[in-house]
Amino acid sequence: MKPTSSYLENGGTIEIPHPLESLDHEVELAVVIGQKARDVPEATAMDYVGGYALALDMTAREIQASAKSAGLPWTIAKGQDTFTPISSMIPKSIVQDPHDLELWLKVDGEIRQKGSTKDMIFGIPYLISHISSIMTLFEGDVILTGTPEGVGPVKAGQRITAGLTNLLDVHFEVGKRQRPQKN
Repeated sequence: MKPTSSYLENGGTIEIPHPLESLDHEVELAVVIGQKARDVPEATAMDYVGGYALALDMTAREIQASAKSAGLPWTIAKGQDTFTPISSMIPKSIVQDPHDLELWLKVDGEIRQKGSTKDMIFGIPYLISHISSIMTLFEGDVILTGTPEGVGPVKAGQRITAGLTNLLDVHFEVGKRQRPQKN
């Protein structure tokens, strides 16, 4: 689950919360739902796509590992404020084949992730069908589709750039979350 409070617009600063020193980046194609979707068959699932975006699934790996070992959800590790940096929406009509897009991510100019959506474990129709069989999806909801190899840490002071080749680029600074001053 990625609450909308975790979204961060292009050019923003990804905040690492105290006491963590780093977060892991995962670049992913985001599918933006275009209309209410419940119990959608795979055969018609693409009719529910309104567009696409590029998103980063930032993960507090230490928190995730602790939750995983305890059998708990990963929401705290993935859903904090600024943990979903996301581009503006790309209209569906501009994307010829969402299952054949190149996505990439660089940290301080060094390529860390590069891959193709054709290598996704689950296709978009399956994801929409499966998720809509569990929960209703609404217009504007976003599904992240998975990440290529190369996931790794970023620290405060670093800069992430990422993109969908020939479609868009985004950039984000990484900083420490400021703690409120005690009175």
